Amino acid sequence: MFEILLDLLQAQDACFRVLEHPAEGRSDQVALVRGTAPGQGAKAMLCKSRDGEAGLFLAVLPGNRRLDFKRLAQAVGVRRTTLVSPVEAMAATGCVIGAIAPFSFQEDMRLVVDPALVQQFPEIAFNAGRLDRSIVLDCDDYVRIARPMLHPLSADLQ
Repeated sequence: MFEILLDLLQAQDACFRVLEHPAEGRSDQVALVRGTAPGQGAKAMLCKSRDGEAGLFLAVLPGNRRLDFKRLAQAVGVRRTTLVSPVEAMAATGCVIGAIAPFSFQEDMRLVVDPALVQQFPEIAFNAGRLDRSIVLDCDDYVRIARPMLHPLSADLQ
């Protein structure tokens, strides 16, 4: 996934940089090792419908906020959503939880981004398919390349 992301960002002439750091999957801790604000972190959470409806939803929100599953369900038009299991996440993305990048490369995985992620800071930071590599990416380039659905997803502010 790391190489796929690099290829995509380079091909799209994105403004980004790669950071190498000790492996870390928690949003608050990885922000410290990156030297970025917790709210710059793009926390990517892979979800599915709790009612058995098909498809996956990649919810992306600032690292210092919690996902409101009701808001995600509203955004994607299902009754209820829940996180996928670690096994399901690995099968769908090829990444462990904590290393899932905020991009969808599959037609059946809808990308929903909380607008707060791309409005507060000029750049976002995220684990790039690995717990020991992060990418810091210009927000405008992220929205241009990822083409997410923008919908409020946060349950709180911290």
